[in-house]
Amino acid sequence: MKITLKEGQGIFFTSDTHINHKNICRGVTSWTGDLNRTRDFDSLERMNSTIIDNINSRVGQDDILIHLGDFSFGGHQHIPEFRQRIICQNIVFILGNHDEHIQKNTDNYQSLFSSVQHYLELEVNGSKFVLSHFPIASWNNMSKGSMHLHGHVHFDKTMKLGPGKMLDIGVDGNNFIPYSLREVIGLLKDRPIKSLFKVDHHEH
Repeated sequence: MKITLKEGQGIFFTSDTHINHKNICRGVTSWTGDLNRTRDFDSLERMNSTIIDNINSRVGQDDILIHLGDFSFGGHQHIPEFRQRIICQNIVFILGNHDEHIQKNTDNYQSLFSSVQHYLELEVNGSKFVLSHFPIASWNNMSKGSMHLHGHVHFDKTMKLGPGKMLDIGVDGNNFIPYSLREVIGLLKDRPIKSLFKVDHHEH
């Protein structure tokens, strides 16, 4: 997919919003043990509103939001409600492992998004990206500087940068705020070309 931004239009990236996911919310979780796996909110509505408000504070109606999966969790019937609370009209959606009802197109959920796919190669303003919910060890055009954005792993800010030009853009590593294109490029442009493998001829 090649995107040419219009004047004044922005493009933003996010992942793993997990809206309405009870066990990931510290105030209501039934998980035991290490609560660092949870988000520090006292209620589901506080968590949901924070994530949605943060999207709406950055991403305008005519901007583009690319969401790399795991949109919500805890009752698929709430998917339309949460989507309607996001003002952006153009959401490109990459399917995550918790998006089975979007994948199956239950109640025509795919119509809530501009496009729905498992994987996407994106070019925007001359920068190239490989997008998937799951991290990829070695991706297409890596040796030519293509950047890999993923979600799934819920890394915090200290771990979100992988080897080379690889970034976990999930909300947990960015204070529940979407990344702008400029922020992503700023984080990755000067990083070396390197994969997760110890030996990979694509690095050269």
